[in-house]
Amino acid sequence: MRNILKTLVAATLAMASAAVLAFPTRPITVIVPYAAGGSTDVLARIMGDALSQELGQPVIVENAGGGGGTIGTAKAVRAANDGHTLLLHNMGIATAPALYDNLSFDVTKDLEPIALIGDVPMILVRNKDFPPSTVAELLQTMKDKPGQVNFSHAGVGATSHLCAVLLTQVTGTQATLVPYRGTGPALQDLIAGNVDLICDQPVSTGPHLKAGSLKPYAVATKERLSIMPDVPTFAESGLPNFELAVWHGIYAPKGTPPQAVERLNQAIRNVLAQPALAQRLLDMSVVAPQGDRLAPQALRDHLQAEVKRWGEVLKAAGVKAN
Repeated sequence: MRNILKTLVAATLAMASAAVLAFPTRPITVIVPYAAGGSTDVLARIMGDALSQELGQPVIVENAGGGGGTIGTAKAVRAANDGHTLLLHNMGIATAPALYDNLSFDVTKDLEPIALIGDVPMILVRNKDFPPSTVAELLQTMKDKPGQVNFSHAGVGATSHLCAVLLTQVTGTQATLVPYRGTGPALQDLIAGNVDLICDQPVSTGPHLKAGSLKPYAVATKERLSIMPDVPTFAESGLPNFELAVWHGIYAPKGTPPQAVERLNQAIRNVLAQPALAQRLLDMSVVAPQGDRLAPQALRDHLQAEVKRWGEVLKAAGVKAN
C-alpha cells in the first residue's frame, strides 16, 4: 500500500510538472481596457513581445476600452479561466468600485493576480503661458483664487483625474477639473492654452516638455527621474507628502489553474530581469518591481489596499463616474 501511495504521489507531481511545461498551448490574449496608443497600451505591447519569446506562443494585445476600464475588465472576468486570456490594467482597477455603482464584477474576488509589472510616476505640468512657475506659486494662486485654476484630465477615473483630485485634497485647495475624451485631447487643449494644468505620466508629457510647449512643476516621486533630472520632486518643492505612481498589474480570470499562474508569474519575472527590457522600461519612466513584490500575493495585497485607499479619497471628494 505504501508503495502504491508513493507511486500515485509521484505520478501526480509528474502530471503537474508536465502541465506547467505544456502551458501555454496556444496564443495568449492580453486585454487592455483602454484605447490603443495610451501608456498602458504601450506597456502591454512591450511586455507582450517579451512574453511571447519567453512562453513560446504569440501574445496578442486586445484593446477593449470604455467605461473607465470597466468594459475590458468585465470581458476578462468572463473569459475562459485556462490562462490564455489575461488582463493588463493600471491603478484604475482599484478605483472602479468607488466610481461605479452596480459593477458586474468584484475586482478583489473575480480575478487571479499574476504579478505587478511596473510603477510610473506622475508629473505636474502647465501650459507655457500660465504665470505661476513653481509649486509654491501655484498653490498660492489656487488658494487666492479658489476654483479658477483649471486642471485638464483624460476623464473621470483616469490617472490624470485621480492625481488632480488627490493633489487638491492634500493641499486643501480648490480647482476646476475639466474632463476630456482621453489624454491626447486633454494635452492638445493644454498646449493651446485653454486650460492651465495636467498631472499625467512622463511618457505622455515628456515629448511636449522637450519641445517647450509645456513647462514642468514637479514629479511625484521620492527622487528625481533620470530622464528628467532638472525637474524637482514635490518634496523639494515644499510638498513632502505628495507621491503618486501609476502601478500596473497582470491578472487572469478567477479559477485559472495554479500551474498556469505559476508559469505566467515566472515568465514575467524572467522578462523583467532582462537588462535590455529593463532599460526600455526605464526610458519610459517605468520602474519594475523587485523580489517579493513580484509574487502574486503581493499584487493581491496591493490591490486590496488600493481599493480601500481610493475608496476613501473619492468618497471624500464626492466623485462618481455614473
